[in-house]
Amino acid sequence: MNPARKRRLTIVLLVLAAATVAIGLTVFALQQNMNYLFTPSQVQSGEAGQYKNFRLGGMVKAGSIQRAADSLKVTFTVIDATGAMPVEYNGILPDLFRDNQSVIATGHMDNARFIATEVLAKHDETYMPKELKDAMAKAHQGKPINEAAAQDKPR
Repeated sequence: MNPARKRRLTIVLLVLAAATVAIGLTVFALQQNMNYLFTPSQVQSGEAGQYKNFRLGGMVKAGSIQRAADSLKVTFTVIDATGAMPVEYNGILPDLFRDNQSVIATGHMDNARFIATEVLAKHDETYMPKELKDAMAKAHQGKPINEAAAQDKPR
């Protein structure tokens, strides 16, 4: 092989190696930034065990909100049809946060408690994020539901 071909082959191999490294780093970075949404029953069944950070979606259990007197620490329970998950959050909650309200909390598990870094509340009684609606529907597959209660309210 002559020297010119050898140089071209070396350059092509270096470009391919650099592209492979760049693609690998991009895929790794994207996987680190993905947040998966789970319901409390899915978390309790172990589906969220492999994820360091994820989103927990459901309803705030009535009477479960407890606020610390000396800090911004709030504890509450997020429920779905069959599961309940205690949540701890340290910060200012959205104005719409209250009992029987749909919420999505971003954070991680600490033993059996979910430690939230962000809490979002839905904006009105007819809205539910598509991801949460799909996750709750998946959690309820094969279980009887009250069809009248499942219908959307007229607008």
